Amino acid sequence: MENQSLDPRVNRLQLNPSGEAVTVQDGENWNVFEVFHQEKRGAHHEHVGCVHAPNAQMALIFAKEQFGRRKKCVNIWVVRSADILAFSAEDEDMFANNLEKTYRDASGFKVMEKINKYRKSTRHDEE
Repeated sequence: MENQSLDPRVNRLQLNPSGEAVTVQDGENWNVFEVFHQEKRGAHHEHVGCVHAPNAQMALIFAKEQFGRRKKCVNIWVVRSADILAFSAEDEDMFANNLEKTYRDASGFKVMEKINKYRKSTRHDEE
């Protein structure tokens, strides 16, 4: 039985049709690294793409060659895709905002009454 995967990495591994475990040697299975670049000092790093590399040092070199030449760039970050954590789509209600933010209004406080009372008391003391 031939593997019909469209992923060239799977085809390159030549998986055993008998179901035996395939051993991957060091350097055969490269990691995917996400690349972020910074156009100018103080600006935010922006995601620009990804590279395949055997380790983080090589990923940084590949990212510099691939993404550091196209636009102005002063800094590059690489992070292994497998190390990125994210919430699942089912958790989107966690980010729902309270659109009615009356708790921010000072209208519920009776401070003006206290301020006016204090002013009146200090005026009597001055006279």
